[in-house]
Amino acid sequence: MKQGKAIIFSAPSGSGKTTIAQHLLSHFPSKVGFSISACTREKRGGREENGKDYYFLGIDEFTKKIENQEFIEWEEVYPGGYYGTLKAEVQRLWDNDKAIVFDVDVKGGINLKKYFGDKALSIFVKIPSLDILEERLRSRGTESEESLKKRLFKAQFELSFQDKFDIVVVNEDLAKALVEVENIVMRFLNAD
Repeated sequence: MKQGKAIIFSAPSGSGKTTIAQHLLSHFPSKVGFSISACTREKRGGREENGKDYYFLGIDEFTKKIENQEFIEWEEVYPGGYYGTLKAEVQRLWDNDKAIVFDVDVKGGINLKKYFGDKALSIFVKIPSLDILEERLRSRGTESEESLKKRLFKAQFELSFQDKFDIVVVNEDLAKALVEVENIVMRFLNAD
């Protein structure tokens, strides 16, 4: 199996990790590729595509892949809400000589770092405050009040794991955070 490097972005939902990861992908398209996670949740509002944003699987299909050991890591993030990283997806990117960019929840990020070790750079994207996170989540317009409360509770818990990551980037000013991440990633990619 051909091996390469991995860049792991983790953060509470709404922290900006996806925006930062997407910027990195567009800024260094010949060097990095996006690891598409598998999940059991429904697509969000018609703007997500299977095989581009996620591999949308049914619960039975997902659990069969768990049994067949087809995941590097997986997690039941919410009851019935599974997310995971397929081994085949990692191999696809390494076969194309690209470092893999992961956009995963905090537990997934910790598990991926354990799996890849020194071949991975783990970056925790931190929000300036839970109040700002709540504003960001509300502005999405995709959360029910109950779902919002669950995400904020989970975010508070996830913040306690930031010291498990190689680097913490505070996303208070997006433009500054993007430049900071570009510099961090280039140093990592250029290191032996």
